[in-house]
Parts: sequence; structure tokens; C-alpha cells
Amino acid sequence: MYSDWIWGLIGGLLIGTGGAVYLLGNGRIMGASGIIGGLVDRSGLDTKWERLTFLAGVIILPILLMPYYGSVDTHITDNMWILTAAGLLVGVGTRLANGCTSGHGVCGMSRLSLRGFVATCCYILAGGVGVVIFRHLLGVI
Repeated sequence: MYSDWIWGLIGGLLIGTGGAVYLLGNGRIMGASGIIGGLVDRSGLDTKWERLTFLAGVIILPILLMPYYGSVDTHITDNMWILTAAGLLVGVGTRLANGCTSGHGVCGMSRLSLRGFVATCCYILAGGVGVVIFRHLLGVI
């Protein structure tokens, strides 16, 4: 069976390819928070079909790939309160950073954007601090 790092490599290649196709096909950055945000705040209604198609692909592709990878242990908690709080914190973080990991980390850094590098360093650091606090100090994840 494949090691966990193989799945990470495959996922990274798929995200990078998706970002390149989105940029080359649309001339826009593939930032998931911006794509969703434009639908939520209605600022992206002129490109709503492109945004909805992207989101459908993000939802449908993993379902189509399930027969090939079976069950994967994500080491995620079963505590719904922690998952909800984590999701809300990610949402707040993407608003504060004016983008998410796909926009800053994948697309921004590949374009040598200083803003992308700074944002990526900040969210990697925040994630590390979060693991130390919530896993090692509080033991909740």
C-alpha cells in the first residue's frame, strides 16, 4: 500500500495543476476563499458559473476517486465542537489574510509574490502554534 507521503504528493500535484489550469484558462488566481467569497457576498456573480463549476469539482472529484484510495486515516478528531471552531478560525484567518492557502501558498508563491510568501509563513506559523497549544498543552485534538 502507498505511504502517506505519496498521497500528499499526489494531492499537491493536483492542487498545483488545478491552479495552473485555472490561471491559464481564466486569467485569475485559484483562491478557494475568494471563489466562495465572491458567491457569498455577491461580488462575483458575473463569474458565478465558473465559480460553481470549480466548487462542484472540489466536491465531486474526491467522491469519484473513493474507489481507488478506499479509507484514509486523517487523524482528525471526532469532536464536532472542535471541528466547528477550527472551521470558523480558518474562515476568519482567510478574511484577515485576504486569501487562503491555495491563493497565497500555491498560486501566490509560484508567482513569486511577496504577499504570498508572507501570508504562507504566517499561516504555517499559526498552524504550528495551534498544534502545540491544542494538541500538546490542552490535549483536545
